[in-house]
Amino acid sequence: MMSKLTSALLALSLTASITASAQVNKAEIMARKQVPILCYHQIRDWRPTDSKTNKDYIIPVATFKAHMKMLADEGYHTILPDQLYDYLTKGAPLPSKPIMLTFDDTDLDQFEIARPEMKKYGFKGVFFIMTVSIGKKHYMNTAQIKQLSDEGNVIGSHTWNHSNFKKLSTEKDWEIQLDKPTKKLEEITGKPVKYFAYPFGVWSAQNIPQLHKRGFKIAFQLSEKRDPNDPLMTVRRILGSGYWSAKTLSNNIVQDFH
Repeated sequence: MMSKLTSALLALSLTASITASAQVNKAEIMARKQVPILCYHQIRDWRPTDSKTNKDYIIPVATFKAHMKMLADEGYHTILPDQLYDYLTKGAPLPSKPIMLTFDDTDLDQFEIARPEMKKYGFKGVFFIMTVSIGKKHYMNTAQIKQLSDEGNVIGSHTWNHSNFKKLSTEKDWEIQLDKPTKKLEEITGKPVKYFAYPFGVWSAQNIPQLHKRGFKIAFQLSEKRDPNDPLMTVRRILGSGYWSAKTLSNNIVQDFH
């Protein structure tokens, strides 16, 4: 019969092995070449009232179309988060020149403009929904969100009302900003919601455990450095800026995700 001391030593050895394995996985994830990920918001022509800063988040329609054409012409293939997760955690193969297209904030023009333009090239994307805006003017409704999902795009969470993730602290906060939005999106799509995008791209290591606790597999920020202690929860994206021509975007993809 195994002694208590032997059992304790075996348990410690197993814990150490699991911890070491997790560390190796993190190191492996950090060592893999980053997949380019673009982030778009509003897709519409600029107005005189738009500020210079806002124009980073508003891409004129013709510019967005030029971005998509460039990606197709240069041989990029869109991937979805499950593929990214398998690549990062297991080294699963990806298509040549992989790229991910993501869209934040539930804007209606993403459905009316981005969706048909992407379909031209066989592209799929990830749409991060802030649930407070569903069905409101200039935002997508439940039928449109479900259609995106049914057509093979991925629906992810972007909180209830775009609250700063770093400032959330109470159980009530997590219920309102994570739990209820997840449930609503799962009811709309009939699929689990496993991916999250930080509002404003802002994250904090202190609050990341709340995402793990709820079973999120990847969380997307913007262009800050990844956290080597939790690279899956700090995956980088760059803004598809309204100021960037197709050529500028092409150059930035290469420079930012080398």
